[in-house]
Amino acid sequence: MIFSQYYLDCLSQASYLIADETSGQAVIVDPRRDVDEYLADATARGLTVVGVINTHFHADFLAGHLELADRTGAWIGYGHRAETEYPIRKLTEGERIDLGDVTLRILETPGHTPESISILVYEQPDDAVPYGVLTGDALFIGDVGRPDLLASTGVTAAELGAMLYDSVHRKLLALPDETLVFPAHGAGSACGKNLSTDRRSTIGRERATNYACAPMDEPTFVTLVTDGQPTAPGYFGYDADLNRRERELFDPAAVRALTTDDFLARRADGALVVDGRDPAAFAAGHLTGSLNIPADGRFAEQSGTVLTPESEILVLAPDGRGAELVTRLARIGFDRVAGHLTDPENLFTTHPELMRQGTRLTAHTLRAELTGQQPPLVVDVRGATERENGAVPGSLHLPLTELPTRHGELPTDRRIVLHCAGGSRSSIAASLLRHHGHTDVSDLLGGYGAWHALTHPARG
Repeated sequence: MIFSQYYLDCLSQASYLIADETSGQAVIVDPRRDVDEYLADATARGLTVVGVINTHFHADFLAGHLELADRTGAWIGYGHRAETEYPIRKLTEGERIDLGDVTLRILETPGHTPESISILVYEQPDDAVPYGVLTGDALFIGDVGRPDLLASTGVTAAELGAMLYDSVHRKLLALPDETLVFPAHGAGSACGKNLSTDRRSTIGRERATNYACAPMDEPTFVTLVTDGQPTAPGYFGYDADLNRRERELFDPAAVRALTTDDFLARRADGALVVDGRDPAAFAAGHLTGSLNIPADGRFAEQSGTVLTPESEILVLAPDGRGAELVTRLARIGFDRVAGHLTDPENLFTTHPELMRQGTRLTAHTLRAELTGQQPPLVVDVRGATERENGAVPGSLHLPLTELPTRHGELPTDRRIVLHCAGGSRSSIAASLLRHHGHTDVSDLLGGYGAWHALTHPARG
């Protein structure tokens, strides 16, 4: 058996290639949209990709099933409840997919979505214990998939939660303890609230350590897994719907590098500039109205949080990374990218009249301003669970995921200081407010970590 995991840190997303070395037949599970890596590995190993399986309609990324089918002729598989605009193979409970000796068997595990499936992997067709199970978003390491994303129209969180209880407690936990667990996501994903950084586990380990796998009745489970979930980024519904549809294929060769003049012309026509440099460089000087979404972070997810799919986007990339950032936008289905500019310094030096600076405060300066006659409004853009561990006194909580639709609630006649945990999300938030007309906006250097260190000094 050939078994490969591909992990994408930016989206905390795992995909898999499973093949029989003797027959050369391979299946790819939950692929991302830029598929060259899977195909290069398959070619290097002499494999033929015969099938592509999505464990469910993903909400956090646009899957690469259409790209793979186009380039290989492979069939596309989903759970039998899935309805799509393109032809699919509907996979049912207990169905076997023989790749040779290596065998896959389908488990229907609804709950995160109604059509969700898991995939049992056997090295030999008659093995009593499966090598592993690909659980999609049903069972994570340390968590289970949230049933409240409402990616599936007409099904409530309570109904999905009841399905998930049955899938986890009656199906997945019925597998032998030594069965390896391979989920579709890890820590950082908004598809759950307590995901581990580990890339694999076992059924026995999850039974012993996963809070949602402890013995409990169904009502307790549903309450537990729906409570305290983070606000989902705004693009989730868009991607869940787009994954059902026939759509344009991603073509890496179509990514365009723009001259300074072309870049500025498209900006003048209304395209939105996304600046991928780090917050310090952005604060030192940036194009007026541009949004700072650092490349060295959760660029795709955060882009999907503050942008809309309808926006025409211009990418201003650091260190020649323009094509990379365009690809990362394509992974969430944001295809209206006019192009990228890879030499921002030339633009900045030749058009200083288009530039502005951002202000960033130290924790010392913020503390002093808060005791002044006109203290700023401090806005905390962290998630709810982060804030439970401490907050700046008097601060307003407005998570970054909600800011694009709620920024109008913030005053325009008062100084605003934004903070997150470490300083990256607050730079995004500050740039978004400036884009929408706020003129006196700063973000906190070092975020809440710096504030806590100042106000709770370590005792030697």
